[in-house]
Amino acid sequence: MVDTAGLERFLEAIAEDISPGDARGASLRVVSDAAMRELNRTYRGKDQPTDVLAFPVSGPPADTRHDGGNHRAPELLVDPWPREEPGYLGDLVVSVDTASRQAAERGRPLDAELRHLALHGLLHLFGYDHEADRGEMARLERLLRLRHGLIPR
Repeated sequence: MVDTAGLERFLEAIAEDISPGDARGASLRVVSDAAMRELNRTYRGKDQPTDVLAFPVSGPPADTRHDGGNHRAPELLVDPWPREEPGYLGDLVVSVDTASRQAAERGRPLDAELRHLALHGLLHLFGYDHEADRGEMARLERLLRLRHGLIPR
């Protein structure tokens, strides 16, 4: 079972570290590999599941431009912030099936793997991009993992 309340508190603490005093919010949905595969195919053109997807309101990552500009997953929102308000970062989607496999491979609890993935996705919502930066996202991700008690990957 996924501790969604604990994951939510974790993400709130991470968001406060990334951008202190920033009251913007995001939605988070934990889905199966089948649902994630469909999202990955629809929004990234990749016919396979992945561990985490981030759909920022401010604009998609470069490799999600397959659907004419609609890069968010509105059908998967859970308690979303009102989209008309400026305080909405975007949507995070995590595959519990992939997270479970990765947790087993890495010898750690599922909860810890979900936190790793959610942290990674949240950084993308805040505009970080490990594919385009010079290691800034990776360094910040490592720092936040350590600060919040996650064993590095």
